[in-house]
Amino acid sequence: MTMKVDWMRGCATALVTPFKADGAIDEHRLRALVDRQITGGVRLLVPCGTTGESATMTEAEDQMVIAITIEVARGRARVIAGTGSNSTAAAIEYSQRARDLGADAVLQVAPWYNKPTQEGLYAHFRAVAESIPETPIMLYNVPGRTSSNIAAPTVLRLARDCENIVAVKEASGNLTQIMEILRERPANFCVLSGDDAVTLPLIALGAEGIVSVASNEIPDLMSRLTELALAGNWTEARALHYRILPLMEINFIESSPGPVKAAMAMMGLLDENFRLPLVPIQENSRARIREVIAELGLIKETARANA
Repeated sequence: MTMKVDWMRGCATALVTPFKADGAIDEHRLRALVDRQITGGVRLLVPCGTTGESATMTEAEDQMVIAITIEVARGRARVIAGTGSNSTAAAIEYSQRARDLGADAVLQVAPWYNKPTQEGLYAHFRAVAESIPETPIMLYNVPGRTSSNIAAPTVLRLARDCENIVAVKEASGNLTQIMEILRERPANFCVLSGDDAVTLPLIALGAEGIVSVASNEIPDLMSRLTELALAGNWTEARALHYRILPLMEINFIESSPGPVKAAMAMMGLLDENFRLPLVPIQENSRARIREVIAELGLIKETARANA
């Protein structure tokens, strides 16, 4: 039977990782960003995922970001640490270390590049689950990044066979697949959207929430949207959804997290620094982002994160 994790619902933020000009992690700004999330109403934090640029971070840096997030969030929010790898042995090691640091759960992305079969995906995730039996695991399906889709039957099989595989972050964009999981999932298994723009429709179909990029910019509004939708207040939820939809969409005008970091820099929350192969967004994209965040009144937030 799936482990019951009552707190795995609502708005989770896929945290950006702030870098200094020399590429080092900006620890001070990271602490400020985590605190801003919690102040804004977010109670689930996801460091070291796609939005956090973990693909360019070392194992030691991943651990540092996870540890800082746990330290700042302690007693105020839960931490779901990104510990995935395309090596099962490495995913196990990273997950055990995150558990030992105090993470409340781990996020396991489908292995990239290897392109495992569905049986390989099942074996991979089951091995990770068995290595940390008391720690909840959220699967992460994002075929656009990994070239590896975790099919609905595989998700459901894992949910039934591994009691600590308790959720999936679904970013496949395949509503038929997501609905199959929602319809057939065992009791206590949670489905969270991995795409801001379909948060409202997926909650209407039975999902428990969102792992959000937009909440980096608007933690208060994204947490409010999920609260309204989960409460069945569809009129207010729909109005808020359409209000913030342009931001949800503009965040992917170029490869994420380029746009969200550009927006956050305009808001005074961080410096717009990336690690190669990611580079700053193009000027025409920057102009469009500025229009969207100005319309939402976000450009007025000029106080630096370290103020």
